Amino acid sequence: MEIICARCHQAVEAGACYCPNCGMPQLVYSTEGAGEAGPAERGETPVRDAASVDWRQATRVALMLAIPAGILSSMLSPVSIFGMFLMGGTAAWVVAIYLRRERPVWITIGAGARIGLITGILGAWTAVAATGTSLFAMRFYFHQGATFDGLWQSVVDQQLNQRASMGFDTHALAILRSWMLSPAGRAGWVVGTITLLAAVLLLFAVAGGALGARLLGRPNRSQL
Repeated sequence: MEIICARCHQAVEAGACYCPNCGMPQLVYSTEGAGEAGPAERGETPVRDAASVDWRQATRVALMLAIPAGILSSMLSPVSIFGMFLMGGTAAWVVAIYLRRERPVWITIGAGARIGLITGILGAWTAVAATGTSLFAMRFYFHQGATFDGLWQSVVDQQLNQRASMGFDTHALAILRSWMLSPAGRAGWVVGTITLLAAVLLLFAVAGGALGARLLGRPNRSQL
């Protein structure tokens, strides 16, 4: 005997706790003792929708892990080269802790991706703030501005010399060099690089959250 799922309208075997197609809980009630208020055979406690997220709990966990991950992923961190993988792993870790605390029977990949999104927003914002604060302090408090300017000039000269050897217009390259070495050019490069860093961290966090939900958020029928 089969029943029809109220959400996706697919056939579900009688007695099944969850729809195999969409994961919606299937509540089965006892028909014995008509007229008496009898308890349900399954679903004695309400089951949260698989796609829903307790944002208070998820945000609390994300704050605990995303801020340290964002600091380690900032541009001047010694492990910044691994920042995107660190942020993806942090989002998956947030999903794992959320599942352990909330103990939902089922969570969708979309819900995991949304948890990864909030983790990525917090982590990327922290990385941007840490990078900006570090650059400001090193230039104006530790007087390392000349070091950064010299490094930037060597990078610009190397890149433009390569393009000159490839036959690019020398006059146009000279104009480009003048702009890139100007304060506006340096500031534009820093802002663009930090923006790219934030976008990459956010993307990897969403992917990490979705992957964590895919691997850890499968239906656990033993909890029923």
